[in-house]
Amino acid sequence: MTFKRSCYVFLQLPGVMDVVTCGRYEREVLRDGRVVGRFVYGRSYRERGDTVPLDPYHLPVTPRMYETAKLEGMFGALRDASPDAWGRRVIEKMTGRADLDEIDFLLHGPEDRAGALSFGEVRTPPAPARRFNRILHLRELRRAAQSLEEAAPGELVGQQVADLLEPGTSLGGARPKNVVEDDEGLWIAKFPQRNDKWNNAPVEAAMLALAGRCGIRTPETSVEPIGDESVLLVKRFDRDKVPGGYVRHRMVSALTVLDAADRVTDRTEWSYVLLADELRRWSERSAEDRAELFRRVVFNALISNLDDHPRNHALIAPGRAWQLAPAYDLTPTPAVSIERRDLALACGPHGRMARRDNLIGAAPRFGLEAGEAGAIIDEMKQTVQRHWRDDVRRLGGTEGDCKVIEPAFVYPGFEYETDQT
Repeated sequence: MTFKRSCYVFLQLPGVMDVVTCGRYEREVLRDGRVVGRFVYGRSYRERGDTVPLDPYHLPVTPRMYETAKLEGMFGALRDASPDAWGRRVIEKMTGRADLDEIDFLLHGPEDRAGALSFGEVRTPPAPARRFNRILHLRELRRAAQSLEEAAPGELVGQQVADLLEPGTSLGGARPKNVVEDDEGLWIAKFPQRNDKWNNAPVEAAMLALAGRCGIRTPETSVEPIGDESVLLVKRFDRDKVPGGYVRHRMVSALTVLDAADRVTDRTEWSYVLLADELRRWSERSAEDRAELFRRVVFNALISNLDDHPRNHALIAPGRAWQLAPAYDLTPTPAVSIERRDLALACGPHGRMARRDNLIGAAPRFGLEAGEAGAIIDEMKQTVQRHWRDDVRRLGGTEGDCKVIEPAFVYPGFEYETDQT
């Protein structure tokens, strides 16, 4: 016996407030345990004059029924709009259920989800939700997130906690977070985590500031103190505030662009080099974006950001065309090894090794000559060495924080020559 569920997919069209029904998604669990997902665009959507695809290469706007067995039957563009690990935890606590499937997470996800999609059980799109917590509520939100973190498995959270956390399940991994609003727009508030080894807010803010010094586009950030702790605010780059609400931009992760598996045991397509190739066809400014992607690879190597998995990179479509989204989730990893460190994605002819010669070996795929790539590395290495500590301290980090993360920066093995034998 098979098990089948479906939902409607809604899309906010580029540059306007209109949300339309664009298609229907179906997920079926087969007798042998395999899961198949299917998606079809609605005829009324296809016949509009202003249609845009959810994914121009894997889900172009055609009458056909698309089918996938990847990602447990989830198309990448839909999975990118599903709640992240923290959001799923919030939903499970609010519903008191641990047996939710992917359709449940799509339906329970809030309207502040990443990108421009939303989902429903009926054909008509819901009225837009406009309730957001304000930045002045950060202290209460921190307490609510802490209560949820500490809740036992299967334990329901109180109504006050649920009310505070309900609109706050956006992208960004397992760290407690919420979406908050001020007069400028929407921000992702990232709270301290119980197992943090340093004060995350000033350190992550410093990494984003440091990336900006290195010629990498990053979102606006702010570090807000709440008692003895601090919260990192990151401006939403998939939203534009307009009179009457927010224009939402389509957004897909690098995992979707690469059509890759979401398991570290299958990294076949996890590659910066392949992502650079994809930018040739995806991005309206491919030369600029490929060159910046190279800088991001170098930066991750120089700060030992070893959690640079494909969900921590994205493309965004502020209008009809796509481009590389600003960098986010940049975190140093003070690894023990001083000889070799590996990024999450392959970055050169020698795989994932975070070494100068490996990065330079891939330079042509990013549209750069070897000499140009070497000069970029020299410039960025000097910038990171000169400014990382000052940026951490300037944004509220302590000397103790700096001591813990110091081994992450420009580790000795970065300059070792890769064995050619």
